[in-house]
Amino acid sequence: MSEPFKPAWWCRGPHMQTLWPYFFRRTPRVELRRERLELPDGDFLDLDWTSNSHSPIVIVLHGLEGSSDSKYARGLLKAVHDYGWRGVVMHFRGCSGEPNRLPRSYHSGETGDLAYVVDLLRQREPKTPLYVVGFSLGGNVLLKWLGENGSQALIKAAVAVSVPFLLGESAKRLDQGFSRVYQWGLMHSMRNAVAEKRQRMKLPLKIQDLSALRTFRDFDEHITAPLHGFTGADDYYRRSSSRQYLKGIQIPTLIVQSRDDPFMTEVVIPQDGELSSAIELELYNNGGHVGFIEGALPWLPKYWLEKRILWHLDMPH
Repeated sequence: MSEPFKPAWWCRGPHMQTLWPYFFRRTPRVELRRERLELPDGDFLDLDWTSNSHSPIVIVLHGLEGSSDSKYARGLLKAVHDYGWRGVVMHFRGCSGEPNRLPRSYHSGETGDLAYVVDLLRQREPKTPLYVVGFSLGGNVLLKWLGENGSQALIKAAVAVSVPFLLGESAKRLDQGFSRVYQWGLMHSMRNAVAEKRQRMKLPLKIQDLSALRTFRDFDEHITAPLHGFTGADDYYRRSSSRQYLKGIQIPTLIVQSRDDPFMTEVVIPQDGELSSAIELELYNNGGHVGFIEGALPWLPKYWLEKRILWHLDMPH
């Protein structure tokens, strides 16, 4: 059985756990091959694959403004590759280093692209075991898709990490205290992406001055909602939050969450009565946001998530 998480003595506290990998982890080295999928709506998705053909496939869903270059994604890809399996990062639209072609982008409730990729891989290799792992925003997308599809979600098992189950509450938390630092960094990246896209095409947006967008709620009200058919930020949060879909999940699913996650508060964490029997929720007091760092010495950190994820995926289901 997998050992429970024990935070490193030198890496305690939510912000240390969250920021240590970003600043100090060397990007794990694993060779990737890019595949571009042309979508029926005229847009595209980029997939970054490891090698190991004819082996189980783990689809990795990154977080907000992430990619296959994100250290948590690259770390899992290397762990999967070293395990003898195949890993593939499904980049959300516009996250692979090139703006997507349509005015729309990606968001926490968009499950259609994941459904498309799963169906495609199922058609290509109907007998190959298929798994999905989602981090943060990617975890919300994964849980929502699993709940929407029940037993028709044609994968063997899933893992979701550091999930913002209630998007409105998470947006509120990220506008408080030190968490504003994370908001500032992500907002800077998101505003730049919209500005670059505006130079390429006309977007159905009323707001002109993107610098006026300071918070996630601002962005979701003026950008996410109008680009994706929501009436506003509240409508987006209500329809896209994954917590309401948990009861419908029928695929064996591990959720790894920390009470001290600086991207949310404990209010977002679902109660036992909201979970289906297929869900195993591991809730830790420490771990930060996609952190979960162990190790006796700072120069020999251990990234516990990778071990825990593989143990869950490869156990009998």
